[in-house]
Amino acid sequence: MSKKKEGGDDAPAKKKGGLVKILILLVAMLAAAGGGAYGAFAMGLFGEQAQAHEPDLPKKLRKGEDDPYAPETKDKVAEDISGEGGSEYRTVYHQFEDSFTSNLLDSPALIQLSLAASTQYDGRVLRWLAKHELALRSRILIELANTPEDDAYTAEGRARLQTRLAKAINEELIAKEGFGGVEEVHFREFLVQ
Repeated sequence: MSKKKEGGDDAPAKKKGGLVKILILLVAMLAAAGGGAYGAFAMGLFGEQAQAHEPDLPKKLRKGEDDPYAPETKDKVAEDISGEGGSEYRTVYHQFEDSFTSNLLDSPALIQLSLAASTQYDGRVLRWLAKHELALRSRILIELANTPEDDAYTAEGRARLQTRLAKAINEELIAKEGFGGVEEVHFREFLVQ
């Protein structure tokens, strides 16, 4: 009889032990999942911090919008007054201080230019143009030296040169700051000798 009692009493104990093991396993799984979720949140994979990891790149500014990055200028304009037509974005300009002089490609002719660059992005682009003017001057001179003489005498050739100069400036800014932002290059003076 005692053998039956011992066997009969062990069965309920085994059932309780299995239930405790399942509960412990569930609690451990919930703790691991919670820890993983907290780790993902702390790393910024979701939630408000995920948005904070987006790159802070210059943004286009609409006419009349304040520019939080506007560079300080010597000649402050009292108020920026924009027309209602044309582009919805305002355009600002950076004038390169000195002119550029270079030989033309396979030619004894010289080209001398004064340039400005325009952007519709916030003032960071203007600040970067001023900050990296030395590197940009070098890159512009390389582009001028690679300009065929015929391009200097035709409207189409000058337009191609403007496009090449804008691309070169943007490539240099991207290499230095991670963003270009120059839409066009403008000739202030253009002389071929």
